[in-house]
Amino acid sequence: MSLFTSCSLKTTEGLRSVTLDKTEVFNPYFSNSTTDYVYKAKINIYGRYFGGILIVKKLKPDTHRVVFTTEFGSKIFDFLYEDDTFTKNFVVEDLNKKFIVNTLRNDFKILISERTEVKEQFASGNNTVYRTETNNRFNFYFFDKSGNSLERIVNSSKRKEKVEIVFSSEVKNVAQTIKINHANIKLLIDLEYFKKL
Repeated sequence: MSLFTSCSLKTTEGLRSVTLDKTEVFNPYFSNSTTDYVYKAKINIYGRYFGGILIVKKLKPDTHRVVFTTEFGSKIFDFLYEDDTFTKNFVVEDLNKKFIVNTLRNDFKILISERTEVKEQFASGNNTVYRTETNNRFNFYFFDKSGNSLERIVNSSKRKEKVEIVFSSEVKNVAQTIKINHANIKLLIDLEYFKKL
């Protein structure tokens, strides 16, 4: 019996546990080091609104830089991820609170993580779902069965969903829109791909 059939996760309702068909899951959306991923960004956090441009750049195999600026170029935050090391290069004073920085750090870590070991696999009518585990939290990667594109990632504890990241993609390996929504705090991030494809 699956670990999750007795838990109250909505994420796994209607899913059946199946035999693993891969040992790791691959998130293609920020994996190309020759691409600057540029998005129009809107962040609503506890009633405060920040709008501007979000740039994600893969610098090396395990290194990404995530920079959010106003449309006029003033930095809002600048994060560097080197494997499991996180560096806060800059955060504007309004957001420079430990809880907010940690939340943003975790959100973008999920977003840019390319390869993660699969612990369990599920299936539904439309999706193949892979469960991974990091730091006592689970990520569920939902792939569309017809096109095998990554549609969403749900981050949860054992009993409760915490964050849902939803992708829409018309071009292979580039997410046109990304929505990051938190279940337990007032934080919503909307990203819309900025560059012409």
